[in-house]
Amino acid sequence: MGAALPASAQVTTNAPAPVQGALPATTKWIKVHSPAIAGNLEGESADRDVLVLLPPGYAKNPRKRYPVLYALHGYSIGAEQWTKEIHVPQTVEGGFAKGAREMIVVFPDSRTVHNGSMYSSSATTGDFENFVARDLVRYIDAHYRTLSVRESRGLAGHSMGGYGTSRIGMKHADIFGAIYMMSPCCLSPRDPAQFNAASGAALEKLKSIDEATKLGWGERAQLATAAAWSPNPQNPPLFLDLPVKDGAVQPQVLAKWAANAPLAFVDQYVGDLRRYRAIAIDVGDRDGLKDDARKLHETLDRYGIANSFEIYSGDHTSGVAMRFQDHVIPFFSKNLAFEARK
Repeated sequence: MGAALPASAQVTTNAPAPVQGALPATTKWIKVHSPAIAGNLEGESADRDVLVLLPPGYAKNPRKRYPVLYALHGYSIGAEQWTKEIHVPQTVEGGFAKGAREMIVVFPDSRTVHNGSMYSSSATTGDFENFVARDLVRYIDAHYRTLSVRESRGLAGHSMGGYGTSRIGMKHADIFGAIYMMSPCCLSPRDPAQFNAASGAALEKLKSIDEATKLGWGERAQLATAAAWSPNPQNPPLFLDLPVKDGAVQPQVLAKWAANAPLAFVDQYVGDLRRYRAIAIDVGDRDGLKDDARKLHETLDRYGIANSFEIYSGDHTSGVAMRFQDHVIPFFSKNLAFEARK
């Protein structure tokens, strides 16, 4: 993770003022089994917690079908903490009450033993990329009244979830029709100078996953990244390769990490990105991730790929609840398809 990310788990965020006349949505916690995650070396459960928010009109209109927004949480928290940070269901209900069209909103949990899957595909953690893009979408379409076409599916996320949105969005434009990246992390390849030899030595001494869970935020973030991007089935007990070994930075590991940086692979997905009805990126003016977010925006501009980019007043988390209500929900209301194909 980048140093700009919050150093704790769930943070306290201000909720927007309740919107007068907002109607209640229905929230349901469900379990979704993911064959893509099953059999991973880390022991992550293939049965994932997922919060499904059904809009106010869902029960009253039993023949109506709805678009779906999939919303991805950040590092060190899961779906429950993420929905508290963005004050669900209040902010979604508020977005609808302020004029956004009703949609189903789905919050999958992708937290792992090292506090984050990076929404990546790894033998160590399991394939969280295809959990979101395939298994989860398939389940939601089978169990709820959705408009099951790409033009009616949106993908959004904050921080690590913003990274997941960029990664999954580029690779799965056949599944989603619009994407919104909120303060996306991890867009650039890592600078070797950021790795600390002493910290690397401590990680090398780990004898079990249980030991790893007692480490600090930064060390656990490095393990999460390694589990996602430099897995090694022949290296128990953690089944990963670290970026520092015996005090020396490992170029072959950093090369694998760089291969997972969206700013390094975006040029390979230009045609896919052109398929989107809309792309949005936002970031706070006091967020250390601002420069990379701008670089992604500038890359899209360079290729003539339509996108909106906003730097707002705030840090990494201060505006996230308000923006989910007043920017994210309206964005998908405007840019998803709300009618079935004829």
